[in-house]
Amino acid sequence: MKNREKFEEAVKTILTIIGEDKDREGLIKTPYRVFKSFEYLTQGYNQDPKEILNQALFKSSNNEMVIVRDIEFYSLCEHHLLPIIGRAHVAYIPNGKVVGLSKIPRLVNMFARRLQIQEQLTEQIAETINETIQPKGVGVVLQARHMCMEMRGVEKIKSSTTTSALRGIFLKEKTRKEFFDIINTPQTNRL
Repeated sequence: MKNREKFEEAVKTILTIIGEDKDREGLIKTPYRVFKSFEYLTQGYNQDPKEILNQALFKSSNNEMVIVRDIEFYSLCEHHLLPIIGRAHVAYIPNGKVVGLSKIPRLVNMFARRLQIQEQLTEQIAETINETIQPKGVGVVLQARHMCMEMRGVEKIKSSTTTSALRGIFLKEKTRKEFFDIINTPQTNRL
């Protein structure tokens, strides 16, 4: 992230506006800490989603569903800059190519590390996989808690939001049902 000095000055201004003493002992290093935090939380802007997936594309004869589920993610809502905390479930049916399994959580993290709304995050993951891997179909489901709903506004603690994006064969009832049955089955035997 560029313009560190400007960012830190903006944080000092915010501290002053809310009635804090920006020079108080506990706050002296806060502008730098907030800068470092936002640098990390928004690192997705500096990453190319297709590059992430293209690093590990392999030919495969597999034509059955591949699912990576329960991918924890953290994001910031673009409306209030408050945390979104959730889990992603991502599936695709290969069409001659598979992607390294670790690339799917990397893709989720990359898009989550941008200011977001959950609906768009879900779409971005599905579209990138669909365009890059060109599978027979893609299914993405995100379940998340939004601190903008819990910490302020309606203050509904532990309310959650579920979004989905389905492409290709996942639009067919049988494939959709298989995907949702798998992600909704509790994992009793953790590895």
